[in-house]
Amino acid sequence: MQGRSYLLYDVFTTERLTGNPLAIVLDCDGLDAKAMQRIAREFNLSESVFVLPADNAAHRARIRIFTPDYEMPFAGHPTVGSAVALSELSNSADVAGIFVLEENIGPVRCAVKRGEEETFAEFDLAKLPEPLDLSADAKAIGAALGLGPHEIGFENHKPTFWSAGVPYVTIPVSGLSAAAKARLDNQAWAELAPRKSEWAFASPYIYCRETVNHNSAFHVRMFVPGNPSYEDPATGSAAAAFAGTIMHFDQPGDGLSSLWIEQGLEMGRPSRIRLELDVEHRKLIAARIGGHAVKVGEGRIFV
Repeated sequence: MQGRSYLLYDVFTTERLTGNPLAIVLDCDGLDAKAMQRIAREFNLSESVFVLPADNAAHRARIRIFTPDYEMPFAGHPTVGSAVALSELSNSADVAGIFVLEENIGPVRCAVKRGEEETFAEFDLAKLPEPLDLSADAKAIGAALGLGPHEIGFENHKPTFWSAGVPYVTIPVSGLSAAAKARLDNQAWAELAPRKSEWAFASPYIYCRETVNHNSAFHVRMFVPGNPSYEDPATGSAAAAFAGTIMHFDQPGDGLSSLWIEQGLEMGRPSRIRLELDVEHRKLIAARIGGHAVKVGEGRIFV
């Protein structure tokens, strides 16, 4: 049996067995959505990528992204991981490259810089963050996370709801101690959380300005509701939505703002996500998500 090649990468990190793990299945011609879903369930990672020929010959590839339960319009660590993997598979000696990946959300421009030991990739947001209506109050949100009212919010930051393709409730907490004690109560969250689809609730994205690493701007955690729920070690699509939160509350000045976001520390998989904001006349005109990725393994899947 010939099978199909797959790669395993850890994303938003330079160290193996940290960051967010990703499976990338290559040469997926002949696989339909049902087969991709079953393979993603077999890998049982937060997301798996399936690489197909691009519809537009000028683009690098078409990628489809699946969780074990459903297909995503786009996601951050699959985009960064796929860009790094496809660059490293190239025979080109170039240490940098710019290309487009086709995703369900639309064309996504990626830029990759390869070093001797580390490869960094970033991508432009195909959709800038937009605010959504949030009816739940801060007290109820805190209770669903095991936090008191005094632990929700800091400065002028309050819970808000944003989407840059995938919706998240962004929840400011008072500091690292509050972030560390947060636990998602699935039932309580289901009673107050907005839905991102008819079968799934929007995820809570907890953040504070106090950080572990001195060069990080924010410390974050993200929980995925479900049965069971789980924590994600690095969430690029949430960082994309979070750009709206930063613009709304911090109102950065015109020009380029570059911020590092730390995630995954509480679960022993430290990750670093770079968020860049291009601001003009106090409005966000473009944003990028970036990070490193390292290859962990490879093999063949016989389907």
